[in-house]
Amino acid sequence: MTTTTTPPETARTLPLPALLALATAVFVTSLTETLPAGLLPAMSGDLGVSESAAGQAVTVYAVGTALTAIPLSAATATWRRKRLLLAAMAGFAVANTVTAVSGHYALTMAARFVAGVAAGLAWALLAGYARRLVPGALQGRAVAVVMTGVPVALSVGVPAGTYLGGALGWRWAFALMTGVAVLLLGWIALGVPDRPGQERAGRVPVARVLSVPGVVPVLFVTLVLVLAHTVLYAYIATFLDEFGLGDSTDLVLLVFGGASLLSIWIVGAFIDRRLRALTVASTVLVGAAAALLAVFADTPALVYVAAALWGLGWGGAPTLLQTAVAEAGGAQADAAQAMLVTLWNAAMAGGGAVGGLLLGLFGATAFPWSVLALLVPVVAVVVGARTHGFPVPRARA
Repeated sequence: MTTTTTPPETARTLPLPALLALATAVFVTSLTETLPAGLLPAMSGDLGVSESAAGQAVTVYAVGTALTAIPLSAATATWRRKRLLLAAMAGFAVANTVTAVSGHYALTMAARFVAGVAAGLAWALLAGYARRLVPGALQGRAVAVVMTGVPVALSVGVPAGTYLGGALGWRWAFALMTGVAVLLLGWIALGVPDRPGQERAGRVPVARVLSVPGVVPVLFVTLVLVLAHTVLYAYIATFLDEFGLGDSTDLVLLVFGGASLLSIWIVGAFIDRRLRALTVASTVLVGAAAALLAVFADTPALVYVAAALWGLGWGGAPTLLQTAVAEAGGAQADAAQAMLVTLWNAAMAGGGAVGGLLLGLFGATAFPWSVLALLVPVVAVVVGARTHGFPVPRARA
């Protein structure tokens, strides 16, 4: 009988087929969330509602994730990881199928909520699952590989889904997502090693995870950094239009997406030795991008430079934060991950609301200045959490 609890410490290569399956799960999760953004006019017309009402497909998804990530993570903590991931991907297949065939707004919103629930389940386990597939020295790199699904979904998946929706109809875009999820179920079943859940005796109440040293600083940084990013990202088209660059939004986002992929590679190469320095650099790069947009948004060349800096800073952020909270959480890493997922989605919803408020009160020019203001406490907490959360690296023996 063979054991599947821990990988051999002598392994020095990444199990790429398994990790790429998890990366595809991240891709499905991210693209399912953001796909409606490019399909709103067609969805609203077909469902007989306004575009703002159709846009709630994104909000409902985020609410489903934020409300259920922690309780579902606690309820399924003892489940074997492969079983749990298969259940989450099956949830995506069902939800996207219903979205593709639904002719009723209420049913579509219910399907989107279910997709959000599946996302909460997936996000709470994916980083921890990746870490359990490799020895300690490769764990950060493994998470980086898995997190490539996020920038690929944003820079490639959303434009491709939007094109497909325009060519064949928005329902086909969601039907294709169902097909990807079904194929992924087979890939996971055949190509991803299983890992056990948490021993029942080792579990502690979720609230007590907050008392684990280092968890709170990472969660604070997650909440504020994601809030800052979303305030600008959610309204980037509005901001660029303010300076006559509205027609270039897709190209600006393409630059952002390409730089995000590069960021993932850099983080993957150095995260196991430089988590703290990379997190500081990530925050500073996002701040530099915001400063350029605050002062030079009327200069197109510098807007593209800002987009590149923004992508370099932001692309690796999910990997950095999930790795930081997993290392801080220790034996309670899965519960800490669930908290991070909840705060991440709350920050995304809050970023949209705060951005709308700023737009109404001060106009689009307020967005980059608000990002700079929010990043000040982020840098302070990262720098201050030098013992737990974002520790100073110790010399290896």
